[in-house]
Amino acid sequence: MFFARIIGSFVDRTVFKNTSDSPGIGYFITSIVMDILLGFLASAIVMWFSRLREFRADQMGAKLASREKMISALDALRPSEQRPDQMPESMKAFAISSGQSTGFSIANLFRSHPTLDDRIAALRNYNPNEG
Repeated sequence: MFFARIIGSFVDRTVFKNTSDSPGIGYFITSIVMDILLGFLASAIVMWFSRLREFRADQMGAKLASREKMISALDALRPSEQRPDQMPESMKAFAISSGQSTGFSIANLFRSHPTLDDRIAALRNYNPNEG
């Protein structure tokens, strides 16, 4: 919010040429737009840190138990995410899709946890004896 107000004030004075002491319409419009944009950016950063912590927790699990045991534990979680759909056919339009998207998408920026495939791939590339 702080940066949105600074940007709003700057736009109001330079673009809208507001010379009065009270904020003008440019300040309010820019502040609202920047609140939204900077809020999305902050959420993406927080989710990135959350995914990073998840990878680090997996690495610690690999150090404590073993990499193979950690991979098999993550692999054991797969059946819960790949259950057959129990929704009646007439109600499927109201269901929330639980499919995992592959590749880059904007939605992946807002995930709190990496996919199981990403976590397992990171563990396969991780050597617990190095770090």
